[in-house]
This record gives sequence, structure tokens and C-alpha cells, in this order.
Amino acid sequence: MKKVLIITYYWPPAGGPGVQRWLKFVKYLRNFDIEPIVYIPEKPHYPIEDATLTSEIPKDLKVYSQPLFEPYGLAKLFSSKKTKRISSGIIQTKNQSFFEKTMLWVRGNFFIPDARKYWVKPSVKYLTEVLSKENINTIITTGPPHSVHLIGKQLKKDTGVTWLADFRDPWTSIGYHKELKLTSSSEKKHKELEHDVLNEADRILVTSHTTKLEFEQITNQSISVITNGYDSDYQGDAHLDRRFTISHIGSLLTGRNPKNLWQVLSRLAAEDAVFRGDLQLEFMGVVSQDVMDSMYRFELGPYIKMLGYGSHAEAQHKQQRSQLLLMVEIDSEETKGIIPGKLFEYMIAKRPILAIGPEGWEAGSIIKDMNAGEVFNYEAQAELKKTILEWYTAFKKDRIISESTGIEKYSRKALTQELSKLL
Repeated sequence: MKKVLIITYYWPPAGGPGVQRWLKFVKYLRNFDIEPIVYIPEKPHYPIEDATLTSEIPKDLKVYSQPLFEPYGLAKLFSSKKTKRISSGIIQTKNQSFFEKTMLWVRGNFFIPDARKYWVKPSVKYLTEVLSKENINTIITTGPPHSVHLIGKQLKKDTGVTWLADFRDPWTSIGYHKELKLTSSSEKKHKELEHDVLNEADRILVTSHTTKLEFEQITNQSISVITNGYDSDYQGDAHLDRRFTISHIGSLLTGRNPKNLWQVLSRLAAEDAVFRGDLQLEFMGVVSQDVMDSMYRFELGPYIKMLGYGSHAEAQHKQQRSQLLLMVEIDSEETKGIIPGKLFEYMIAKRPILAIGPEGWEAGSIIKDMNAGEVFNYEAQAELKKTILEWYTAFKKDRIISESTGIEKYSRKALTQELSKLL
């Protein structure tokens, strides 16, 4: 059985989408004659935790770890709440405090490529011995944080291992990158590191075709697309909510603010007392203050239910119970290739997806191809209102269903089989 070393920052008890991809790959790799060995930080400062995910780690999996110095730990001494929000990728663009502005500037210009850079050097020294001890010839790095790729870069240089670099998100084109208040020299350094990783890795793995096209402008190395997915042992058995719930699972970052949707829902509530009595907007995860302020401006406060962060299992249960599942992406050219991991779990939950994002959004194309819901841009008004009313009419008749088809290719086991072919 071939051994592969997977180097990842996110690992249970980390919560959120970053941990899911490689936890699931590790879960199924042995089915395809590959023995995974995992390297993770020791006692990291995860902004979100979900202890329930530890039960999915194979019991006899070999896991190595090393301590990690994280400056976020020091920043918490000054403002724990704001530090946690920024480390989660939620950057408030309005009314930033002096502390937030300073943190963003320091984060962008002192910690390149990110605040986990201090894990690189000790990891290379430690893993050089691990590779020899375990007789491992193939390594995988997954980012963000993209500093993890620098571990792979140096290990390849020092030991000659075959290196696959996995990008769950893009690097310099990711939405929050331009919010980091980068100097021109810092921006140049980010792009140099991105170029080096893309050209020195033996193979590149990305989660969308848009990212593949972007990276093909930087490198001639082989680039493969393996999206995120859903776990094939997922079983739905929840009863639907009695109210007309529109639920969003995960973080609603600043910029993911579909004001046209809030306006349409506000008008429908004002026009129809019955609709007003049935409507409920549920949010499981962190919602930025900008988005909250916008919803309250459209007088949607009475219909909002904040559920806070929930475990992965709780998120799946909520997805099954909801009448509609909301998915939103920032309206920009840079986000067209973003395919949220929750999309595939939304589809397997068999609830219609209400998606709002940029024109040409790759995730929107998947929703349409799978017949999993409806997709709108940020300008849609009349058609959005018409569709919501159609769904609401079906809800009143207990007939609101999803007719998604062909989603089996996105099961985690099927995706792991594709990965095994690259190894």
C-alpha cells in the first residue's frame, strides 16, 4: 500500500469548511490502496471548533504534529472577538476601529503569506526525518493557509519527494486578499510565492475550473479539478419545518450581502399577512455586521433567527429541515470560481437551493446542471420575487421539493477515487 503524507493546518477539532475536504479524503483513501499519514499543528488557535468531527478520523490513522507559534494568540490579549473574526476571514469594511485597521495591515504586510508562516521552518526539519522513517515519497499540502505550501516547497527541494499542492481557495485572487491593506512590495511578495509554488509543485489540485484557468496563466504544471462533495453515508430523516424557512448554513462574510433578496422578502411580507406569518430566516454560523444592518434596514428583524455556530451534524439536520437553502457569493469577477463546500451537502439534503452570486458563477452552473434550485444575480428583482412566490405556493400545499439529479459523482468516496488516480 502506497504511503502519502498529508500536511494540513485544519484538522479536527477544527470546525468549518476548511477541515472537511481532507478529513473525508483520509477517510476513504485506504479503499484505493493508499495509506494516508497526516501532519498537523499541535494545539493551534482554531477560530471555530467542532469536536464531533474527531469521530470521523480513522482510529488507527498515524498523525504527526509539531507546536505552532501563532501571533493571533497574542492579539487576543487585546481583542479576542475581533481577532477571532479576522482570523476566520470575516473582514468588516465599514466603521473599522483603529485596532482592526492595524491588525489587517500587520497581517497583510508582516505575515507573508499568512500568520502561520512560523510553522514552516520547524516543520521542514521535523518532516524530513518523518519522510525517511516512514519511507514516504509523496506529500500533499493543502491551503489556505498557503504557508503550508511553503513546507511542501522546501521538502521537495531538500528531499526530492513528489509534491501535490491542493488549493481549496485561490491565493492572491481570493476576495479578502485585497482587504489586507498590502503595500506594493507585499503584494509583489505574495505573487512571487504563489508563482513559485505553482511552478515547483509536481501537480496542482484545485476545486473549480475557474481557478484552474486562472492558474494556467501562471504555470504550465499539470492542474486537476476535484471539487468538494458530500459524504456518501449521509442519511436524511428530518421532518420539514412548519414555517417557510430560508436557511443559510455557514459564514455570511462582508460582501455576501444580497440586498435585492432582502428587499424582495420585505415587500412580500408587507404585501401579504399570511406570508408574513410564515416567513423565517435562519442563520447557522457567523453573520457580518454589514449583512445584519442591511437586513434590519429592510425591516426583516422580526423574521430573523440566529442559531450561532453548530456542529457538522447539526448543520446537516438543519439543511434537511429547511424549506429553502440560501447560498450567497460576493458579486465580483474574483469569486466566479468559488464553489462553497456546502453546495454539495445542500444538494444531498434534497431541499431547493436559492442561490445569489456573480454572473458566470461556477457554483450556479452546477446548481442549474443538477436541477438543484434557482440562481440569480444581484440585480434580479421581478424574477426573484416570482420564484419565491412559486416556492411559497408549493410550501402551502406541502409540495416544495428538490428534483436534483446526478449528484452521485460528488460523493466523497467517488471524489477520493479520482484523487487516488493522481497519486
